[in-house]
Amino acid sequence: MKNRFLQAASLACGLACTAPATLAQAPAKKAAKPPGAAKTLTLTKAALQNKIKGGWAGQTIGVTYGGPMEFKYNGTLIQEYQPIVWYDGYLKKTMTDDQGLYDDIYMDLTFVEVLEKEGLDAPVSSFAKAYANAGYYLWHANQAARYNILHGIAPPQSGHWLNNPHADCIDYQIEADFAGLMSPGMPNAASAISDKIGHIMNSGDGYYGGVYVGALYTLAFTTDNIPYLVEEALKTIPRQSKYHQCISDVIRWHKQYPNDWKQTWFEVQKKWTSDLGCPDGVFKPYNIDATVNSAYVVIGLLYGGGDFGKTLNISTRCGQDADCNPSSAAGILGTILGYDKIPAYWKQGLADVEAMDFKYTTTSLNKVYAVGFKHALEMVRRNGGKVEGEQVTIKLQEPTPVRLEENFTGHFPVTRLNPNKALKDEYSFDFEGIGFVVTGQTAKWASESPYVFKMQVTIDNQAPETVDLPTAFTTRRYDLAWKYQLPKGKHTVRLKLLNPSPELECKLGEVFIYSDKPVAEVALK
Repeated sequence: MKNRFLQAASLACGLACTAPATLAQAPAKKAAKPPGAAKTLTLTKAALQNKIKGGWAGQTIGVTYGGPMEFKYNGTLIQEYQPIVWYDGYLKKTMTDDQGLYDDIYMDLTFVEVLEKEGLDAPVSSFAKAYANAGYYLWHANQAARYNILHGIAPPQSGHWLNNPHADCIDYQIEADFAGLMSPGMPNAASAISDKIGHIMNSGDGYYGGVYVGALYTLAFTTDNIPYLVEEALKTIPRQSKYHQCISDVIRWHKQYPNDWKQTWFEVQKKWTSDLGCPDGVFKPYNIDATVNSAYVVIGLLYGGGDFGKTLNISTRCGQDADCNPSSAAGILGTILGYDKIPAYWKQGLADVEAMDFKYTTTSLNKVYAVGFKHALEMVRRNGGKVEGEQVTIKLQEPTPVRLEENFTGHFPVTRLNPNKALKDEYSFDFEGIGFVVTGQTAKWASESPYVFKMQVTIDNQAPETVDLPTAFTTRRYDLAWKYQLPKGKHTVRLKLLNPSPELECKLGEVFIYSDKPVAEVALK
Protein backbone atom coordinates (compact mmCIF):
# COMPACT_ATOMS: atom_id res chain seq x y z
CA MET A 1 0.00 0.00 0.00
CA LYS A 2 3.03 2.26 0.32
CA ASN A 3 3.22 5.38 -1.83
CA ARG A 4 6.17 4.49 -4.00
CA PHE A 5 6.51 8.08 -5.17
CA LEU A 6 8.39 8.53 -1.88
CA GLN A 7 10.56 5.46 -2.17
CA ALA A 8 13.13 4.00 -4.46
CA ALA A 9 11.73 1.76 -7.15
CA SER A 10 10.79 -1.72 -5.98
CA LEU A 11 12.37 -4.89 -7.29
CA ALA A 12 12.48 -5.07 -11.06
CA CYS A 13 10.62 -7.85 -12.82
CA GLY A 14 12.69 -10.80 -13.91
CA LEU A 15 11.56 -14.23 -14.96
CA ALA A 16 8.01 -14.51 -16.21
CA CYS A 17 5.45 -16.33 -14.10
CA THR A 18 4.61 -19.73 -15.50
CA ALA A 19 0.88 -19.06 -15.31
CA PRO A 20 -0.66 -18.94 -18.80
CA ALA A 21 -0.50 -15.62 -20.60
CA THR A 22 -4.15 -15.81 -21.61
CA LEU A 23 -6.43 -16.51 -18.67
CA ALA A 24 -9.29 -18.58 -20.07
CA GLN A 25 -12.13 -18.89 -17.60
CA ALA A 26 -14.29 -21.79 -16.55
CA PRO A 27 -18.06 -21.23 -16.41
CA ALA A 28 -19.03 -19.31 -13.29
CA LYS A 29 -20.66 -21.13 -10.39
CA LYS A 30 -24.04 -19.90 -9.27
CA ALA A 31 -24.18 -18.35 -5.82
CA ALA A 32 -26.23 -21.12 -4.25
CA LYS A 33 -26.41 -21.49 -0.50
CA PRO A 34 -24.45 -24.34 1.06
CA PRO A 35 -26.43 -27.58 1.41
CA GLY A 36 -28.78 -27.45 4.35
CA ALA A 37 -27.65 -23.96 5.45
CA ALA A 38 -26.15 -25.56 8.56
CA LYS A 39 -26.15 -23.63 11.81
CA THR A 40 -22.93 -25.22 13.03
CA LEU A 41 -19.74 -26.39 11.40
CA THR A 42 -17.49 -29.06 12.87
CA LEU A 43 -13.83 -29.26 11.87
CA THR A 44 -10.91 -31.10 13.31
CA LYS A 45 -8.30 -28.92 14.96
CA ALA A 46 -5.89 -29.94 12.24
CA ALA A 47 -8.30 -28.84 9.48
CA LEU A 48 -8.96 -25.50 11.20
CA GLN A 49 -5.28 -24.80 11.67
CA ASN A 50 -4.57 -25.78 8.06
CA LYS A 51 -7.01 -23.11 6.88
CA ILE A 52 -5.56 -20.46 9.21
CA LYS A 53 -2.08 -21.28 7.93
CA GLY A 54 -3.38 -21.08 4.37
CA GLY A 55 -4.70 -17.58 5.00
CA TRP A 56 -1.46 -16.22 6.44
CA ALA A 57 0.69 -17.96 3.86
CA GLY A 58 -1.58 -16.86 1.01
CA GLN A 59 -1.41 -13.18 1.85
CA THR A 60 2.38 -13.38 2.22
CA ILE A 61 2.69 -15.01 -1.21
CA GLY A 62 0.29 -12.49 -2.73
CA VAL A 63 2.00 -9.33 -1.49
CA THR A 64 5.39 -10.69 -2.57
CA TYR A 65 4.13 -11.55 -6.04
CA GLY A 66 2.45 -8.20 -6.65
CA GLY A 67 5.16 -6.09 -5.02
CA PRO A 68 7.01 -5.00 -8.19
CA MET A 69 3.70 -3.86 -9.75
CA GLU A 70 2.55 -1.67 -6.85
CA PHE A 71 1.15 1.64 -8.15
CA LYS A 72 3.09 1.38 -11.39
CA TYR A 73 -0.11 0.81 -13.39
CA ASN A 74 -2.68 3.40 -12.38
CA GLY A 75 -5.90 3.53 -14.35
CA THR A 76 -4.66 0.85 -16.73
CA LEU A 77 -4.45 -2.92 -16.91
CA ILE A 78 -1.16 -4.78 -16.64
CA GLN A 79 -0.97 -6.58 -19.97
CA GLU A 80 -0.23 -10.31 -20.18
CA TYR A 81 3.06 -9.68 -21.97
CA GLN A 82 4.36 -7.90 -18.84
CA PRO A 83 6.25 -10.58 -16.87
CA ILE A 84 5.77 -10.86 -13.12
CA VAL A 85 8.59 -12.64 -11.35
CA TRP A 86 8.24 -15.81 -9.27
CA TYR A 87 10.94 -18.38 -8.53
CA ASP A 88 12.31 -20.52 -5.73
CA GLY A 89 14.15 -18.17 -3.38
CA TYR A 90 12.22 -15.06 -4.37
CA LEU A 91 10.27 -14.96 -1.10
CA LYS A 92 13.45 -14.98 0.97
CA LYS A 93 15.14 -12.41 -1.26
CA THR A 94 12.17 -10.06 -1.00
CA MET A 95 11.68 -10.49 2.74
CA THR A 96 15.37 -9.75 3.23
CA ASP A 97 15.85 -6.91 0.74
CA ASP A 98 12.44 -5.17 0.69
CA GLN A 99 11.08 -5.56 4.21
CA GLY A 100 8.90 -2.46 3.93
CA LEU A 101 6.81 -4.24 1.31
CA TYR A 102 5.16 -6.29 4.04
CA ASP A 103 3.05 -3.59 5.68
CA ASP A 104 0.08 -5.83 4.83
CA ILE A 105 1.52 -8.34 7.28
CA TYR A 106 3.32 -6.37 9.99
CA MET A 107 0.35 -4.06 10.50
CA ASP A 108 -1.82 -7.15 11.09
CA LEU A 109 0.82 -8.57 13.40
CA THR A 110 0.93 -5.36 15.45
CA PHE A 111 -2.69 -6.01 16.39
CA VAL A 112 -2.15 -9.76 16.84
CA GLU A 113 0.69 -9.04 19.26
CA VAL A 114 -1.56 -6.74 21.32
CA LEU A 115 -4.20 -9.49 21.46
CA GLU A 116 -1.59 -12.00 22.55
CA LYS A 117 -0.18 -9.70 25.22
CA GLU A 118 -3.39 -8.22 26.64
CA GLY A 119 -6.06 -10.71 25.62
CA LEU A 120 -9.06 -10.54 23.31
CA ASP A 121 -10.63 -7.77 25.39
CA ALA A 122 -7.70 -5.39 24.96
CA PRO A 123 -8.97 -1.78 24.77
CA VAL A 124 -8.79 0.16 21.55
CA SER A 125 -6.26 2.49 23.17
CA SER A 126 -3.75 -0.37 23.31
CA PHE A 127 -4.04 -1.06 19.59
CA ALA A 128 -3.84 2.65 18.75
CA LYS A 129 -0.80 3.19 20.95
CA ALA A 130 1.03 0.12 19.60
CA TYR A 131 0.71 1.14 15.97
CA ALA A 132 1.14 4.89 16.50
CA ASN A 133 4.45 4.28 18.26
CA ALA A 134 5.72 1.51 15.99
CA GLY A 135 8.93 2.08 14.06
CA TYR A 136 7.55 1.41 10.58
CA TYR A 137 6.77 4.03 7.96
CA LEU A 138 3.14 4.67 7.12
CA TRP A 139 1.14 6.48 4.47
CA HIS A 140 -2.38 7.78 3.80
CA ALA A 141 -5.05 7.00 6.42
CA ASN A 142 -2.59 5.11 8.61
CA GLN A 143 -0.14 8.00 8.85
CA ALA A 144 -2.87 10.61 9.22
CA ALA A 145 -4.35 8.62 12.09
CA ARG A 146 -0.94 8.03 13.66
CA TYR A 147 -0.41 11.80 13.73
CA ASN A 148 -3.89 12.30 15.20
CA ILE A 149 -3.28 9.77 17.96
CA LEU A 150 0.10 11.27 18.84
CA HIS A 151 -1.58 14.69 19.06
CA GLY A 152 -4.48 13.67 21.28
CA ILE A 153 -7.19 12.74 18.75
CA ALA A 154 -8.21 9.25 19.85
CA PRO A 155 -10.19 6.59 17.93
CA PRO A 156 -12.72 6.67 16.39
CA GLN A 157 -12.13 10.37 15.70
CA SER A 158 -8.58 9.60 14.51
CA GLY A 159 -10.08 7.83 11.48
CA HIS A 160 -13.03 10.14 10.88
CA TRP A 161 -12.98 11.95 7.54
CA LEU A 162 -13.23 15.39 9.14
CA ASN A 163 -9.89 14.66 10.84
CA ASN A 164 -8.42 12.38 8.19
CA PRO A 165 -8.59 13.27 4.47
CA HIS A 166 -7.58 9.67 3.66
CA ALA A 167 -10.46 8.03 5.52
CA ASP A 168 -11.71 6.25 2.37
CA CYS A 169 -8.27 4.84 1.54
CA ILE A 170 -7.39 1.15 1.55
CA ASP A 171 -5.53 1.09 4.88
CA TYR A 172 -7.74 -1.02 7.14
CA GLN A 173 -8.74 -3.21 4.21
CA ILE A 174 -5.17 -4.55 4.03
CA GLU A 175 -4.94 -4.96 7.81
CA ALA A 176 -8.21 -6.77 8.54
CA ASP A 177 -7.04 -10.29 7.64
CA PHE A 178 -6.34 -11.16 11.28
CA ALA A 179 -9.91 -10.29 12.30
CA GLY A 180 -11.34 -12.76 9.80
CA LEU A 181 -8.79 -15.50 10.40
CA MET A 182 -9.48 -15.50 14.15
CA SER A 183 -13.27 -15.59 13.60
CA PRO A 184 -13.95 -18.74 11.52
CA GLY A 185 -17.56 -18.84 10.34
CA MET A 186 -18.38 -15.79 12.47
CA PRO A 187 -18.55 -12.66 10.29
CA ASN A 188 -20.32 -10.57 12.93
CA ALA A 189 -17.59 -11.36 15.45
CA ALA A 190 -15.03 -10.16 12.90
CA SER A 191 -17.10 -7.02 12.32
CA ALA A 192 -17.01 -6.28 16.05
CA ILE A 193 -13.21 -6.45 15.96
CA SER A 194 -13.20 -4.21 12.90
CA ASP A 195 -15.51 -1.69 14.56
CA LYS A 196 -12.90 -1.28 17.27
CA ILE A 197 -9.68 -1.36 15.24
CA GLY A 198 -10.80 -0.25 11.77
CA HIS A 199 -11.97 3.10 13.10
CA ILE A 200 -8.49 3.89 14.37
CA MET A 201 -7.49 4.83 10.82
CA ASN A 202 -10.61 4.76 8.63
CA SER A 203 -14.30 5.51 8.45
CA GLY A 204 -17.00 5.07 5.82
CA ASP A 205 -15.98 3.14 2.72
CA GLY A 206 -12.41 2.84 3.98
CA TYR A 207 -13.71 1.07 7.07
CA TYR A 208 -16.08 -1.06 4.98
CA GLY A 209 -13.13 -2.41 2.99
CA GLY A 210 -11.81 -4.04 6.16
CA VAL A 211 -15.23 -5.24 7.31
CA TYR A 212 -15.81 -6.92 3.95
CA VAL A 213 -12.38 -8.52 3.69
CA GLY A 214 -12.73 -9.77 7.25
CA ALA A 215 -16.12 -11.30 6.41
CA LEU A 216 -14.68 -12.96 3.29
CA TYR A 217 -12.05 -14.65 5.46
CA THR A 218 -14.59 -15.84 8.04
CA LEU A 219 -16.82 -17.39 5.39
CA ALA A 220 -13.84 -18.92 3.56
CA PHE A 221 -13.79 -21.47 6.41
CA THR A 222 -17.31 -22.58 5.49
CA THR A 223 -17.52 -22.83 1.68
CA ASP A 224 -15.48 -23.16 -1.51
CA ASN A 225 -18.27 -21.59 -3.58
CA ILE A 226 -16.70 -18.25 -4.41
CA PRO A 227 -19.75 -16.54 -5.97
CA TYR A 228 -21.71 -17.44 -2.84
CA LEU A 229 -18.84 -16.28 -0.65
CA VAL A 230 -18.57 -12.79 -2.14
CA GLU A 231 -22.34 -12.26 -2.02
CA GLU A 232 -22.78 -13.58 1.50
CA ALA A 233 -19.92 -11.50 2.90
CA LEU A 234 -21.45 -8.38 1.35
CA LYS A 235 -24.36 -8.71 3.78
CA THR A 236 -22.05 -7.14 6.39
CA ILE A 237 -22.06 -3.85 4.44
CA PRO A 238 -25.04 -1.42 4.43
CA ARG A 239 -26.85 -1.58 1.09
CA GLN A 240 -27.09 2.22 0.89
CA SER A 241 -23.31 2.64 0.85
CA LYS A 242 -21.27 3.26 -2.30
CA TYR A 243 -19.05 0.36 -1.26
CA HIS A 244 -21.95 -2.10 -1.32
CA GLN A 245 -23.17 -0.75 -4.64
CA CYS A 246 -19.73 -1.10 -6.23
CA ILE A 247 -19.18 -4.70 -5.12
CA SER A 248 -22.76 -5.54 -6.13
CA ASP A 249 -21.96 -4.19 -9.58
CA VAL A 250 -18.86 -6.38 -9.82
CA ILE A 251 -20.94 -9.43 -8.93
CA ARG A 252 -23.53 -8.46 -11.55
CA TRP A 253 -20.93 -7.79 -14.24
CA HIS A 254 -19.29 -11.14 -13.53
CA LYS A 255 -22.60 -12.83 -14.27
CA GLN A 256 -22.99 -10.72 -17.41
CA TYR A 257 -19.41 -11.29 -18.64
CA PRO A 258 -18.45 -14.61 -17.01
CA ASN A 259 -15.45 -15.21 -19.27
CA ASP A 260 -14.07 -11.69 -19.62
CA TRP A 261 -12.54 -10.18 -16.49
CA LYS A 262 -11.22 -7.23 -18.46
CA GLN A 263 -14.73 -6.17 -19.43
CA THR A 264 -15.70 -6.10 -15.76
CA TRP A 265 -12.53 -4.13 -15.03
CA PHE A 266 -13.55 -1.55 -17.67
CA GLU A 267 -17.04 -1.30 -16.16
CA VAL A 268 -15.47 -0.56 -12.76
CA GLN A 269 -13.26 2.08 -14.38
CA LYS A 270 -16.22 3.82 -15.95
CA LYS A 271 -18.40 3.96 -12.87
CA TRP A 272 -16.34 3.76 -9.69
CA THR A 273 -12.92 5.38 -10.09
CA SER A 274 -13.78 8.95 -9.09
CA ASP A 275 -11.85 9.59 -5.87
CA LEU A 276 -13.28 12.43 -3.77
CA GLY A 277 -11.08 12.38 -0.70
CA CYS A 278 -7.46 11.28 -1.00
CA PRO A 279 -5.50 14.30 -2.31
CA ASP A 280 -3.04 11.96 -4.03
CA GLY A 281 -5.86 10.56 -6.15
CA VAL A 282 -8.01 13.62 -6.86
CA PHE A 283 -7.58 14.83 -10.47
CA LYS A 284 -5.14 11.94 -11.07
CA PRO A 285 -5.31 8.33 -12.26
CA TYR A 286 -3.75 7.17 -8.97
CA ASN A 287 -6.42 5.50 -6.82
CA ILE A 288 -5.88 4.04 -3.38
CA ASP A 289 -9.58 4.16 -2.52
CA ALA A 290 -10.77 1.03 -0.69
CA THR A 291 -13.87 0.65 -2.85
CA VAL A 292 -12.05 0.36 -6.19
CA ASN A 293 -9.26 -1.82 -4.84
CA SER A 294 -11.80 -4.11 -3.15
CA ALA A 295 -13.44 -4.45 -6.55
CA TYR A 296 -10.13 -5.70 -7.93
CA VAL A 297 -9.90 -8.26 -5.11
CA VAL A 298 -13.38 -9.53 -5.96
CA ILE A 299 -12.58 -9.60 -9.70
CA GLY A 300 -9.56 -11.77 -8.89
CA LEU A 301 -11.59 -14.14 -6.72
CA LEU A 302 -14.54 -14.49 -9.10
CA TYR A 303 -12.60 -14.84 -12.34
CA GLY A 304 -9.85 -16.87 -10.71
CA GLY A 305 -12.44 -19.58 -10.13
CA GLY A 306 -10.54 -21.16 -7.25
CA ASP A 307 -7.29 -21.43 -9.22
CA PHE A 308 -4.52 -19.92 -7.10
CA GLY A 309 -2.35 -18.73 -10.00
CA LYS A 310 -5.24 -17.18 -11.95
CA THR A 311 -6.52 -15.42 -8.84
CA LEU A 312 -3.10 -13.92 -8.16
CA ASN A 313 -2.60 -12.89 -11.77
CA ILE A 314 -5.96 -11.23 -12.26
CA SER A 315 -6.02 -9.34 -8.96
CA THR A 316 -2.49 -8.09 -9.66
CA ARG A 317 -3.11 -7.18 -13.31
CA CYS A 318 -6.05 -4.97 -12.34
CA GLY A 319 -3.35 -2.48 -11.32
CA GLN A 320 -3.35 0.32 -8.71
CA ASP A 321 -2.51 -1.24 -5.30
CA ALA A 322 -1.26 -4.32 -7.10
CA ASP A 323 0.50 -5.91 -4.12
CA CYS A 324 -2.22 -5.45 -1.49
CA ASN A 325 -5.03 -6.70 -3.73
CA PRO A 326 -3.45 -10.09 -4.60
CA SER A 327 -2.44 -10.36 -0.94
CA SER A 328 -6.10 -10.16 0.12
CA ALA A 329 -7.32 -12.40 -2.70
CA ALA A 330 -4.62 -15.04 -2.11
CA GLY A 331 -5.16 -14.96 1.65
CA ILE A 332 -8.89 -15.57 1.25
CA LEU A 333 -8.34 -18.31 -1.33
CA GLY A 334 -5.57 -19.80 0.82
CA THR A 335 -8.11 -20.05 3.65
CA ILE A 336 -10.58 -21.81 1.37
CA LEU A 337 -7.96 -24.27 0.11
CA GLY A 338 -5.97 -24.68 3.29
CA TYR A 339 -2.19 -24.55 3.47
CA ASP A 340 -1.72 -28.09 2.19
CA LYS A 341 -3.62 -27.41 -1.04
CA ILE A 342 -1.90 -24.20 -2.05
CA PRO A 343 -0.04 -25.39 -5.15
CA ALA A 344 3.62 -26.28 -4.59
CA TYR A 345 4.69 -23.82 -7.29
CA TRP A 346 3.40 -20.93 -5.19
CA LYS A 347 4.81 -22.29 -1.93
CA GLN A 348 8.32 -22.70 -3.31
CA GLY A 349 10.70 -21.02 -0.90
CA LEU A 350 7.99 -20.50 1.72
CA ALA A 351 9.57 -22.91 4.21
CA ASP A 352 12.76 -20.81 4.09
CA VAL A 353 10.98 -17.72 5.45
CA GLU A 354 8.41 -19.12 7.85
CA ALA A 355 10.76 -18.81 10.84
CA MET A 356 11.78 -15.22 9.97
CA ASP A 357 10.23 -12.47 12.10
CA PHE A 358 8.62 -9.77 10.01
CA LYS A 359 10.45 -6.50 10.45
CA TYR A 360 9.17 -4.29 13.29
CA THR A 361 7.61 -7.36 14.97
CA THR A 362 8.63 -10.33 17.07
CA THR A 363 6.36 -12.59 15.05
CA SER A 364 7.09 -15.00 12.20
CA LEU A 365 4.68 -16.93 10.03
CA ASN A 366 5.29 -20.02 12.16
CA LYS A 367 4.42 -18.05 15.30
CA VAL A 368 1.27 -16.47 13.88
CA TYR A 369 0.13 -19.87 12.59
CA ALA A 370 0.11 -21.00 16.24
CA VAL A 371 -1.05 -17.76 17.88
CA GLY A 372 -3.78 -17.21 15.29
CA PHE A 373 -5.05 -20.74 15.89
CA LYS A 374 -5.14 -20.14 19.64
CA HIS A 375 -7.09 -16.90 19.19
CA ALA A 376 -9.53 -18.63 16.83
CA LEU A 377 -10.27 -21.36 19.36
CA GLU A 378 -10.97 -18.74 22.01
CA MET A 379 -13.27 -16.83 19.64
CA VAL A 380 -15.15 -20.05 18.87
CA ARG A 381 -15.75 -20.65 22.58
CA ARG A 382 -16.78 -17.04 23.22
CA ASN A 383 -19.34 -17.15 20.44
CA GLY A 384 -21.25 -20.26 21.46
CA GLY A 385 -19.07 -22.95 19.88
CA LYS A 386 -17.25 -25.87 21.48
CA VAL A 387 -13.74 -27.27 21.49
CA GLU A 388 -13.82 -30.89 22.57
CA GLY A 389 -10.73 -33.04 22.11
CA GLU A 390 -9.71 -32.78 18.48
CA GLN A 391 -13.11 -31.48 17.35
CA VAL A 392 -14.04 -27.81 16.94
CA THR A 393 -17.73 -27.00 16.56
CA ILE A 394 -18.37 -23.46 15.33
CA LYS A 395 -21.71 -21.75 15.82
CA LEU A 396 -22.11 -20.12 12.41
CA GLN A 397 -23.34 -16.55 12.15
CA GLU A 398 -25.69 -15.06 9.58
CA PRO A 399 -23.94 -11.87 8.40
CA THR A 400 -25.59 -8.64 9.48
CA PRO A 401 -24.72 -5.13 8.24
CA VAL A 402 -22.64 -2.71 10.26
CA ARG A 403 -23.93 0.84 10.67
CA LEU A 404 -24.10 3.24 7.74
CA GLU A 405 -21.26 5.75 7.43
CA GLU A 406 -20.50 8.09 4.53
CA ASN A 407 -17.44 10.25 4.07
CA PHE A 408 -17.17 13.55 2.18
CA THR A 409 -20.95 13.91 1.95
CA GLY A 410 -21.82 16.82 -0.32
CA HIS A 411 -18.14 17.57 -1.03
CA PHE A 412 -16.77 17.58 -4.57
CA PRO A 413 -13.25 18.59 -5.64
CA VAL A 414 -13.60 21.37 -8.22
CA THR A 415 -10.16 22.86 -8.70
CA ARG A 416 -6.59 22.82 -7.47
CA LEU A 417 -3.84 25.36 -7.00
CA ASN A 418 -0.18 24.50 -7.31
CA PRO A 419 2.02 26.69 -5.10
CA ASN A 420 4.77 24.01 -5.14
CA LYS A 421 7.27 26.06 -3.17
CA ALA A 422 8.91 26.31 0.21
CA LEU A 423 6.88 28.03 2.90
CA LYS A 424 9.35 30.46 4.43
CA ASP A 425 6.97 32.96 5.99
CA GLU A 426 3.35 33.21 4.79
CA TYR A 427 1.17 31.83 2.02
CA SER A 428 -2.47 32.76 1.49
CA PHE A 429 -5.12 31.86 -1.02
CA ASP A 430 -8.74 32.78 -1.73
CA PHE A 431 -11.40 30.38 -2.95
CA GLU A 432 -15.11 29.93 -3.33
CA GLY A 433 -16.47 26.67 -1.97
CA ILE A 434 -16.97 24.66 1.21
CA GLY A 435 -13.57 23.09 1.95
CA PHE A 436 -9.89 22.72 1.15
CA VAL A 437 -6.84 20.50 1.64
CA VAL A 438 -3.22 21.72 1.48
CA THR A 439 -0.65 19.04 0.75
CA GLY A 440 3.08 19.30 1.29
CA GLN A 441 6.14 17.80 2.91
CA THR A 442 8.19 18.58 5.97
CA ALA A 443 10.07 15.28 6.26
CA LYS A 444 12.59 13.84 3.85
CA TRP A 445 12.43 10.12 3.14
CA ALA A 446 13.71 8.11 6.13
CA SER A 447 14.64 11.24 8.09
CA GLU A 448 14.13 11.11 11.86
CA SER A 449 14.95 14.74 12.57
CA PRO A 450 13.57 15.89 15.94
CA TYR A 451 12.71 19.38 14.66
CA VAL A 452 9.02 20.34 14.58
CA PHE A 453 7.76 23.25 12.51
CA LYS A 454 4.90 25.31 13.95
CA MET A 455 2.37 26.58 11.43
CA GLN A 456 -0.51 28.95 12.08
CA VAL A 457 -3.66 28.31 10.02
CA THR A 458 -6.14 31.17 9.80
CA ILE A 459 -9.48 30.87 7.98
CA ASP A 460 -11.48 34.01 7.23
CA ASN A 461 -9.69 36.03 9.92
CA GLN A 462 -11.09 33.79 12.64
CA ALA A 463 -9.00 32.68 15.62
CA PRO A 464 -5.96 30.86 14.20
CA GLU A 465 -5.05 27.24 14.86
CA THR A 466 -1.41 26.29 15.38
CA VAL A 467 -0.40 22.86 14.14
CA ASP A 468 2.77 20.84 14.62
CA LEU A 469 4.60 19.75 11.47
CA PRO A 470 7.24 17.16 12.50
CA THR A 471 10.24 16.70 10.23
CA ALA A 472 10.64 13.03 11.24
CA PHE A 473 9.22 10.72 8.58
CA THR A 474 7.51 8.39 11.06
CA THR A 475 5.62 11.16 12.82
CA ARG A 476 5.02 13.64 9.96
CA ARG A 477 1.64 15.24 9.34
CA TYR A 478 0.58 13.67 6.06
CA ASP A 479 -1.25 16.78 4.78
CA LEU A 480 -0.36 20.22 6.04
CA ALA A 481 -3.86 21.67 6.55
CA TRP A 482 -7.49 21.00 5.68
CA LYS A 483 -11.01 22.01 6.59
CA TYR A 484 -14.36 20.68 5.38
CA GLN A 485 -17.97 21.78 5.93
CA LEU A 486 -17.28 25.49 5.66
CA PRO A 487 -20.24 27.75 4.81
CA LYS A 488 -20.67 27.94 1.06
CA GLY A 489 -19.08 31.11 -0.23
CA LYS A 490 -15.80 32.98 -0.50
CA HIS A 491 -13.01 32.18 1.94
CA THR A 492 -9.44 33.24 2.64
CA VAL A 493 -6.86 30.90 4.13
CA ARG A 494 -3.52 32.09 5.49
CA LEU A 495 -0.65 29.77 6.44
CA LYS A 496 2.11 31.31 8.52
CA LEU A 497 5.29 29.43 9.47
CA LEU A 498 6.18 30.51 12.99
CA ASN A 499 9.65 28.96 13.27
CA PRO A 500 11.46 28.67 9.93
CA SER A 501 14.68 26.65 9.87
CA PRO A 502 17.73 27.43 7.73
CA GLU A 503 18.52 23.71 7.43
CA LEU A 504 15.03 22.24 6.94
CA GLU A 505 12.21 22.95 4.51
CA CYS A 506 8.46 23.12 4.81
CA LYS A 507 7.36 22.44 1.24
CA LEU A 508 3.91 23.40 -0.01
CA GLY A 509 2.47 21.00 -2.56
CA GLU A 510 -1.04 21.46 -3.97
CA VAL A 511 -4.24 23.05 -2.72
CA PHE A 512 -7.50 21.21 -3.42
CA ILE A 513 -10.77 23.15 -3.34
CA TYR A 514 -14.14 21.53 -2.60
CA SER A 515 -17.63 22.74 -3.46
CA ASP A 516 -21.10 21.31 -2.84
CA LYS A 517 -21.58 20.36 -6.50
CA PRO A 518 -19.32 18.82 -9.16
CA VAL A 519 -17.87 21.16 -11.76
CA ALA A 520 -19.77 19.42 -14.56
CA GLU A 521 -23.09 20.01 -12.79
CA VAL A 522 -22.29 23.68 -12.24
CA ALA A 523 -21.19 24.12 -15.87
CA LEU A 524 -24.51 22.76 -17.17
CA LYS A 525 -26.49 25.53 -15.51
